[in-house]
Amino acid sequence: MAESYRFTWQGGTGELTEKKSRFIATVAPVKSEEEAQSFIEQTKKKYWDARHNCTAFTIGSQHQLTRCSDDGEPAGTAGRPMLDVLLGENIHDTAVVVTRYFGGTLLGTGGLVRAYSGAVREALKASVILERQKGVRLEIGTDYSDLGKIQYLIGQNQIPVLSSSYTDAVALELLVPQNFLDSFASSITEGTAGKASLSRGGACWYALQEGQVLLLDGEESQ
Repeated sequence: MAESYRFTWQGGTGELTEKKSRFIATVAPVKSEEEAQSFIEQTKKKYWDARHNCTAFTIGSQHQLTRCSDDGEPAGTAGRPMLDVLLGENIHDTAVVVTRYFGGTLLGTGGLVRAYSGAVREALKASVILERQKGVRLEIGTDYSDLGKIQYLIGQNQIPVLSSSYTDAVALELLVPQNFLDSFASSITEGTAGKASLSRGGACWYALQEGQVLLLDGEESQ
C-alpha cells in the first residue's frame, strides 16, 4: 500500500466553452462505488436537460476501482480522457461528471477529448486536493531542559502535535509520517542524549490542511 496519495477533500466546479458547446465539470470526493454512483445520479438530475453527462471515478489508494462513461459521445472521447486526467494527476477517491450543452457544431474526436479533459482540469483547480499520508503516533516524555531541542526538531520537520501536557514534566503526542519515523525518533534521542522517552502508538491515515490535522483514522482505511 502506498505511504501517501492525493485525494479530493472538497469538490469544485469548472467550465469551458468550445464552439458554443458548454462543458461543465463537477468534482466530488467519494469513498465507494455507491457514493460515486449517487453523486453521478444527483448531478444528472441537476443537469437533466443537457445532451450528455459523461462520468469518471477512481477509488482506493492504488486506484483499485475505476469506471468511466461516454454517455452517448463517440467511444473514447469523453469518459476515458476524463479518467486519464484523474490518473495522470494521481488523484484518488474522486468522481467527476462533465455536462455538455451542445452548441450546434461538431467538435471532432480531438476536440471532444480536449474539451472533456480540459473541463476536468478546470474543476480540479476549483477543488481542494490534499495528500493523505500514513503516519504513526509518537509519545514523547521529557523534562523542560530538553523541551527547546525537541520543539526545534518538531518545527524543522513540520511534525503535527496532537496533544501536549505541561506539569512537572512534559508529555507530547505527535503524528509522524511512517516513512520518517525512525529518522525522527533517532534525532530526538540524539538531541536529548537519550533522556527523552519515546513510545510508539498506533498507525493511521491523516491529511494536513494549512497545518491542521484532518482525517485522523485507523490503519485499515483505504
